[in-house]
Amino acid sequence: MALLEVGGLTVELPTAAGVIRPVNDVSLHVEAGEALGLVGESGSGKTMLALALMGLLPEGARARGDARLASRNGAHSRTVRNLLSLTEREWRDIRGREIAMVFQEPMTSLNPVMRVGVQIEEAVRVHERGLTRGEATRRAIAAFERAAVPEPEKRAQQYPHQLSGGLRQRVMIAMALAGGSSEQGKGPSAGPRLLIADEPTTALDVTVQKQILDLLDRLRRELRLGLIFITHDLGVVAQVADRLAVMYAGRIVEEGPARDVLARPRHPYTEGLLAASPRLEKGALQPIPGNVPRLDDLPPGCAFEPRCPLRRAECSECVPEMRPAGPGHRARCILV
Repeated sequence: MALLEVGGLTVELPTAAGVIRPVNDVSLHVEAGEALGLVGESGSGKTMLALALMGLLPEGARARGDARLASRNGAHSRTVRNLLSLTEREWRDIRGREIAMVFQEPMTSLNPVMRVGVQIEEAVRVHERGLTRGEATRRAIAAFERAAVPEPEKRAQQYPHQLSGGLRQRVMIAMALAGGSSEQGKGPSAGPRLLIADEPTTALDVTVQKQILDLLDRLRRELRLGLIFITHDLGVVAQVADRLAVMYAGRIVEEGPARDVLARPRHPYTEGLLAASPRLEKGALQPIPGNVPRLDDLPPGCAFEPRCPLRRAECSECVPEMRPAGPGHRARCILV
């Protein structure tokens, strides 16, 4: 079994206009040591999917389906839990220890009036209640070192506003990896086994962006982390992802090996995203006409049909199934 196996995951959210489904019948998997890129425009459901996997859905939202995580159960065994059926008490035991998330904007995730070292110490002590303050401090410094934070003892004494954007993001990565790790833990058993990174390079300049991407890739390989990398930037995801899943209006519309999806996209939406991505070898960008549909007013049939240059009459009749498009490659389109 994969590290994470998601099947038929649907999130239902009540609104004044009725129940909407920002995540609709999503199935995917992530292996240990593998990076899955999750891409799509704003409003496609990427972050809501991540929040469902972290047990952090907004009040009133309900998730159904399966999201099975293979968790450690001693040195040589493991258990499989359905994340969607956990109680909040059970979530507190595995959130940060088995699965962790790096959020898009560190300044909204870090406490502005606490030194960053203290914040990581608190994250460590949540999972290791018997630790002394000194032991928690040593683990926090070790987490800083793992995240390649320069001068970790000095940085631990600083407040978030005293750090650059790149350093704040490294602090968030250190915090995500600190839960459940041992002071000497450097191998695959140290810290969470699945890391979700939600737009971690947004608003960073290209040099710092590359450094953060390299850091995540190194940690993923060294620790055999399963990594879900969420972004709207295909150029970024091409640098880190082994496989790619493209979301539109709450559904996965294409999935496969990253190289195949980027070189030979089979869904018109993926083709549109590539045409709208800046590249040196091509001229003017070609934006996708129209907008992502409102979830309370989805068109019948294929949700992309109103914007699709290849649409046919039958596209509006029913939602297409995922169809094979090559080895390990699938697309939700009647033209495949």
